Amino acid sequence: MHYVYILQSLKNKKLYIGYTNNLKKRLQEHNSGKSLATKPFRPYKLIFYEAFLDKKDAKAREEYLKSGWGLRSIRKMLKNYLK
Repeated sequence: MHYVYILQSLKNKKLYIGYTNNLKKRLQEHNSGKSLATKPFRPYKLIFYEAFLDKKDAKAREEYLKSGWGLRSIRKMLKNYLK
């Protein structure tokens, strides 16, 4: 399986969107500081993920979610949580 996930920093509430084929391991890497992009804003919690059978589909979804339209759709999809 391939996953697109959204993390939220418990430090500053900012969101991080990523892709992995091992969700549990990747979350541990983010929280242990092994990812330079997220290290300063640890710890993180997983707030959303989607599973894909095909890697290309997952990567395309990650790219979309990182776009302007994708970010809008995230805010709409998680509007009650992000209040």
